[in-house]
Amino acid sequence: MLSALVGSVRRNHALEHATISVLLAKIGHDIRVVGRATRDGYYLYADIPQELLDASTHEALARLKSGEGYLAVSSLCGTNIAVAGALAGVMSVATMGRSRKMENLPNVILAAMVSIIAAQPLGRAVQKYLTTSADLDDTTIVGIKHGGRGGSRFYKVQTARGR
Repeated sequence: MLSALVGSVRRNHALEHATISVLLAKIGHDIRVVGRATRDGYYLYADIPQELLDASTHEALARLKSGEGYLAVSSLCGTNIAVAGALAGVMSVATMGRSRKMENLPNVILAAMVSIIAAQPLGRAVQKYLTTSADLDDTTIVGIKHGGRGGSRFYKVQTARGR
């Protein structure tokens, strides 16, 4: 049961990334877009027309199904930030050691900086192998619901498997 839940979230996370990639290619990068995957789809927070989201979502799904799995990994993903923060924190603590002396500070800063650089390819690998799955062959888009008021907009893209 847990593996089915995780698999669903991973697939929806991939579709969310692919949709945002297609969307940004259509309208440019001058827009704030935030996504969050769930077991039955994903939420997309953006001030865009629903028709544009609908077209981008269907194109993204078709492209993932046709083998463009690279769309599942995004440089804009929060996973990259989490990996960078965790790696920098662990390396800083390991470098500081038990001494906790200020003379270790330059080494701690260096360790954190090297960690941030190393986290870029590591974050993409974590996405590719852990937090997303481009295997959407039997996934369909069930619907897109609009929400929001007072100038804020969000959408829930609903997906299902085996339909």
